[in-house]
Amino acid sequence: MQTILVIDDDQELRETIGLLLEREGFRPILVGDGKTGLQEAFSGTPELVLVDLRMPGMSGIDVCKKVRAAGLKTPIIVLSAIGDEVDKVLLLEIGADDYVVKPFGTRELLARIRAVLRRTTADQDHILAFSDVQVDLDRRIVRRKSEEVKLTRAEYNLLAFFLQNPDRALSRDVLLNSVWGYDSFPNTRTVDAHVVRLRQKLESTAETPRHFVTVHGVGYRFVP
Repeated sequence: MQTILVIDDDQELRETIGLLLEREGFRPILVGDGKTGLQEAFSGTPELVLVDLRMPGMSGIDVCKKVRAAGLKTPIIVLSAIGDEVDKVLLLEIGADDYVVKPFGTRELLARIRAVLRRTTADQDHILAFSDVQVDLDRRIVRRKSEEVKLTRAEYNLLAFFLQNPDRALSRDVLLNSVWGYDSFPNTRTVDAHVVRLRQKLESTAETPRHFVTVHGVGYRFVP
């Protein structure tokens, strides 16, 4: 189920869009202000963001700019009122992918959402996310709460292997062979030490990990 973040200070419109998205098989996250919406864009890892262009406090323009400045490629559709001056130059400047003018029909909004998702799905496949962490597999860049996290080569390779094998109980031998290779002759303590470092860098609380979980008697499981 794809998650769509809706950021709009108009509660009635926000809830109407939420019901529409639920009916069409999406999971909506509804937020009434730009600051909270930006936090959800970072931590909720939605597949698409719908954001009102003009909002008090942090505007839709600010949200778009900050999302792109953080390196996130999450597609964004701007919702604008008829009187707003919106053109493709402005869209490029703020990092949006498309816009819909209010008032809009449900069929038009859904068509725009699906078109943008189709265009961006191929790119998103190269960016994996969990909690507040984004991993760009093409560029080998890891960000947490928009800040880049420095990982060693082995730490990154272990993380990538976990991401590509979610919810599987992985033995230490499998991890050694897949990440380090038999030729390097590491031992199982190598795996344990690197998992500890991933927890310290990427978990909210390293002592009680939610994502890099120990499977007693076997090894580890990555829980997205």
